[in-house]
This record gives sequence, C-alpha cells and structure tokens, in this order.
Amino acid sequence: MGLTMPDVPTMRELLGDDTPSNWGKWGPDDEVGALNYLDADQVLRGARHIRTGEVFTLQAPMGHPHGDPVFPGRESINRHNVLDESSWDEGREGAPAFPGGLHYADDKAEIFLQGSTQYDALGHVWYDGRIWNGYDARTTVDGLTKASVQPIAERGVAGRGVLIDIARHRGKQWLDKGETFDHHDLQDAARAQGVELGLRDILLIRTGFLSYFYSVPAEEFYADFVEPGLTYSRELVEWFAEQEIPNLVTDTIANEVTRDPVSGVVLPLHCALMRNLGVVLTEIVQLDALAEACAADGRWDFLYTAAPLNVVEGTGSPVNPVVIR
Repeated sequence: MGLTMPDVPTMRELLGDDTPSNWGKWGPDDEVGALNYLDADQVLRGARHIRTGEVFTLQAPMGHPHGDPVFPGRESINRHNVLDESSWDEGREGAPAFPGGLHYADDKAEIFLQGSTQYDALGHVWYDGRIWNGYDARTTVDGLTKASVQPIAERGVAGRGVLIDIARHRGKQWLDKGETFDHHDLQDAARAQGVELGLRDILLIRTGFLSYFYSVPAEEFYADFVEPGLTYSRELVEWFAEQEIPNLVTDTIANEVTRDPVSGVVLPLHCALMRNLGVVLTEIVQLDALAEACAADGRWDFLYTAAPLNVVEGTGSPVNPVVIR
C-alpha cells in the first residue's frame, strides 16, 4: 500500500482572504505593479551608487552546449541557420544574388519566452480566476491582453540594486536542493556584507544554483527537482510589502523554493508576491561575476537596469540585465 499524502491546501487557504494586496493602489488599469515604486528619484538614487563604472551583464547564455536551465516541461532554444556561406555553394538553390556579390548569414529560433534569463509578466500566474490587479484570468486566453510583459518592456526597470549572496553567507558554492531561507536570513546576510536593505531596492539574491546547473549532468540537476529559495510565510510577504520591493531577481529558475516544505503548495510566492503585491519576478540570472566583484571591494549596491523584449501579449520575455557599479 502506498503512503497517503497529506492534503495540500488551496492557494487561498494558504495565503488567507486578507493576504497583503496592492490591487488598485495605482489605479484600476495598472499593469506594471510594484515597478511604480521606481520613480525618477529612485533611478537617480541608483545612479549615485556608480563608483567605478564597471558594467556587468547578467543573462545566462541561450543555446549553451550543456543545455539551458529551464523549468521542467520547457525546452532549450532551438536555433538554426537559414543562410550562411554554404548557401552559395555550387548546386544549391535559393541563396539571394545581390548586385555586388554580398553574402550574409541569417538564422531563426524557436524559444520558450521564459526559457532563458527572463522577466515574468504580472499576468503569468494566478489563482481563483483573477490575475494581478483583479483582472479576469480569461484575459490570458490566446495571449495576455492584460498585465502582459509588454508594459514592463515599454516602461523599463532602473533603480538601486542590492545583491545578497546567501550562498557565500552560508559558506557554500551553491545551496542544496530544497534549501530555504527567509527575510531574516536576507537581513543577516546583508549585515554580514555591510550593506543596508532600503525601501524600494531591487533585490538580487544569489544561491549559486545556476552554477550547479552548469556543473552537473542534466539528469542530476533535474532529479527530484526542488530548487532552493525563499519560502512562504505571512511575515515574509508583509516584509516585501513594507519594503516596497519592486523587483525580485534570482539565479534560480523560479525565484522561490519550488514546493513549500510545510504546506506542499507549489510556488506560493508567485501568487503572494506577483499576483497580489505586483512584485515583478526575474529569473535565471547569472550573478557569479557580479558577486565576485562585490565581495572583492565590499560594495554590494549598484545601478540595476533591465528591459525585457517588447512582446505583445507575452507571458514573459528574455532579458539581459545590465548592472553598473
């Protein structure tokens, strides 16, 4: 006889009817949520943390020979050449003949829009038939007509970023599968790093788990797949609301521990933070080089900037965030 699994609560039962919410805070038509916190003053505040002019790009490569880190059920990019020098080899047809003899390469790709370093649209995840700001979940059918990634792309993201290296703080190369931490751990790590977490900071968290992905076979990485990450509590959600965090950026595929170790619910923070508070989520971000630079000189804050691709009705989009220190 198999083991009987305990009942898993519904998302509403877990989060509660009075879960913190920012619905309506920026009006009934809002589609960018907590990014509204990043006004001109916050952009200038971020710029004041540029000291040496070092530039770091944070996108994981697409089409890596090892494979791309994607959530189970998604696939790596499928890119192939349409034209290259072989297209003009003798006997082949279809290569264009331009006056002057110009040749060129062209390629195309089939991708999951959330199959690389990426921004989630606020309408990407929901429960009880309502997405961010109370829009009907039927607005997601055949494309997100509300709270897609397009308004985020059109707006852009810029402000003071703070990197919390939770793996370094725990003396690890990377966190273990299913290893959790909360806002108290983040604050402890920030104190150890000598950096202050302020209101409206863009929060970057390094677990090292992306390095783990590239260091082991895919079979090992995806076996018993439960990523490390933040774990749900009402207090943590309230802390995010009080800190007015606009954007959570991590080096994991799903920003939080995949399955809550207490309730068994999958990805509750996607609902509590993104669907209810409008916190924009950014995933699969390469933070190792940035972390090394920050550790070397003790500066863990910087100007963070990003703009996902402007995909009409998209549920998410690849992005190459740029940090300037």
